[in-house]
Amino acid sequence: MKESASRRYKVLEHTADLALEVYGRDLKELFGNAAFALFDVVTDLSRVEERVERTVRLRAFDLEQLLVNWLNELLYYHEVEQLLFKRFEVRGLESDNLEAVAYGESFREGRHIILTSPKAVTHHKIEVVEVPEGWRARVIIDL
Repeated sequence: MKESASRRYKVLEHTADLALEVYGRDLKELFGNAAFALFDVVTDLSRVEERVERTVRLRAFDLEQLLVNWLNELLYYHEVEQLLFKRFEVRGLESDNLEAVAYGESFREGRHIILTSPKAVTHHKIEVVEVPEGWRARVIIDL
């Protein structure tokens, strides 16, 4: 099990997929940390600069669906526009909607290294729960 130094997330053992456990003091931080964790396993974020931004607005029927939609929307930008994100500003978040801005840059050969190529964030064993320290989420990413 790999754990990040700042306790934003940890990678859990999972067969053939990537499982992440993400933490946040509140829901905005949780969703931001989930996005950070996703791209932290994709690339070396120290090599990514904040040159572009994408605003994301989503609706869903619950927090679990909203988290899956959020991460899959970011993966869409990664796959289609070849963007790598490193900072996430969640501006508005309720149980059924999210507004956020992702900051990063386009992939550049020779500068960036792709460590993992996620296909999609799944609904399998998705969990978003309030805990004494704040919030915790578990997500599984299909590789």
